Amino acid sequence: MRTLGIDLASQPNRTAMATLEWSATGAVVCDVQTVVSDADILAAAPGADKVGIDAPFGWPDAFVDVVSAHHIGDVPHEQSLFTDAGVTRFVARRTDEWVRATTGLIPLSVSADRIAYVALRAIRLLAHLDGPDFDTGRVNGTAVEAYPAAALKIWGFRHKRYKGRPQQVTLAELVGELEIQAPWLDFGSARTVCTTSDDAFDAVITALIARAAALNLTVLPDAEHAAIAQREGWIHIPGAPLDALVAQLS
Repeated sequence: MRTLGIDLASQPNRTAMATLEWSATGAVVCDVQTVVSDADILAAAPGADKVGIDAPFGWPDAFVDVVSAHHIGDVPHEQSLFTDAGVTRFVARRTDEWVRATTGLIPLSVSADRIAYVALRAIRLLAHLDGPDFDTGRVNGTAVEAYPAAALKIWGFRHKRYKGRPQQVTLAELVGELEIQAPWLDFGSARTVCTTSDDAFDAVITALIARAAALNLTVLPDAEHAAIAQREGWIHIPGAPLDALVAQLS
């Protein structure tokens, strides 16, 4: 199996991409790029069994409804949508609320934060990947939404304060902790870049999440949330320990 992890940014120079090759003995980080264009992603994604992308795949239903009503001047419908003073349902998807309730972490809002630029790039890429050999479903297609911080927290690792140049010592320690807890994961020649670039490290974690999704080891929406997730997207949160990613190799 080959999994691809993409720590997506709005521009190539903050985007990282990691490729993991899985064998009977574990996984090898066989490639990491830290400046990644659309062309790079479109070339690499079809060769992966599962792709993790750290980016939203959709917008909240209520946000889409109110923007659509406002766009065509349907004031009565706009008024009916603002039934109370709160705006949570316009800025948080169902999956965002589920992640918050499950992990205590709050995903960035795709409709009220700069991550909206990242989402636009993600859906542009998915539109170009759409085809018979690449399922672009928003819940559990060939590509899945990933949230590295949540995966790190669930797997028992530090999940914050490792980003940015001032935190490089912490990042290097985090890579070392991952190597201890997952001796089957070989960073190879990519180790150096993963200890100095949090984008590269997050891309590796995203590729691990892709592996979990491929093995059906992430939590999918229940019947109540399934239809909404098909429109808004769904963040894949690990539902099993990290070692479960290699339990089926032996």
